[in-house]
Amino acid sequence: MLENQGWTLARRPMGEPSVEDFSLQSVPLKSRVVEGEVLVRNLLLSLDPYMRWRMNDAKSYARPVEIGQVMVGATVSEVLVSEHPGFKPGDTVLGGGGWQEYSILKGETLQKLTGNVPPSTALGVLGSPGFTAYAGLMKIGMPKPGETVVVGAATGPVGSMVGQLAKLAGCRTVAIAGGPEKCALAKEMFGFDAAIDHRASHLGERLAEACPRGIDVYFENIGGRTLDAVLPLLNDFARVPVCGLVSQYNDDGPYEGETRLASLMRDVLIKRLTMRGFIVTDFAEYRDEFLEMAMPLVASGKITHLEDIVDGLDAAPDAFIGLLQGKNKGKLIVRIA
Repeated sequence: MLENQGWTLARRPMGEPSVEDFSLQSVPLKSRVVEGEVLVRNLLLSLDPYMRWRMNDAKSYARPVEIGQVMVGATVSEVLVSEHPGFKPGDTVLGGGGWQEYSILKGETLQKLTGNVPPSTALGVLGSPGFTAYAGLMKIGMPKPGETVVVGAATGPVGSMVGQLAKLAGCRTVAIAGGPEKCALAKEMFGFDAAIDHRASHLGERLAEACPRGIDVYFENIGGRTLDAVLPLLNDFARVPVCGLVSQYNDDGPYEGETRLASLMRDVLIKRLTMRGFIVTDFAEYRDEFLEMAMPLVASGKITHLEDIVDGLDAAPDAFIGLLQGKNKGKLIVRIA
């Protein structure tokens, strides 16, 4: 038997989560690995904003984490024991090992990692965040050369990829980020043509100055007052892929701006807007297409990415809380082992 430490959900947060909402426990594993299963040692853990919604006992696109259950999360892991023909001990795999040191997973849910890129990229630029950017922008946003693409949370792993893909498509790109440092990062590292601090005053005026020809595609990651600033600038037939609403994840009740729904729907009609929420698994059929396009660009450095790595499983709750507060720079990863 392995001594397996893991973070479980101790209680459901009220508003912003705290460390007390998590509990570090000795998590038992099954006594043996059965046919079709794989025992892995988790090396790297991805921390992502969607986990905040999974902490709520509310209807969503995925079941909530139960009290006492290990927190969910994507992991890069080393295979220790395999009862699946597709894997052998020593293989490096991508899976859903969660916030714990070891996991027993069904082999059919794992992806063997190969190639000349670091394994950590499977959690970020070449993983779910990168694919989310590709699917939302290319399949919903459908950018055309010369159009203006505005990206919320633009220095995060999704937003930074959206900006670079939009530039490759010949678009003018405008970043919305939190603070002067992240705005500079958006332009200097990720190549955005302009960057707007969503914490600054007169957000709508600043955004209008950066988008003199209006907005054709807005990749929504923020919600709240940022969306309020974007809506008047949307051009006819603009497209809005809705990936996340990070400004509202800690809300206890309805968003205070819900009375603006009538105005929003008038814009949707008059401007013939396309506003579509999506989950990356909606576009699973395009994953190979994405990797075929992105992997050589990442390997050659034509697509750049930033990783924010913290050491030790014990650091996961604090790092996750910091993520929701916008303290990370780039893809947030916990190095477990």
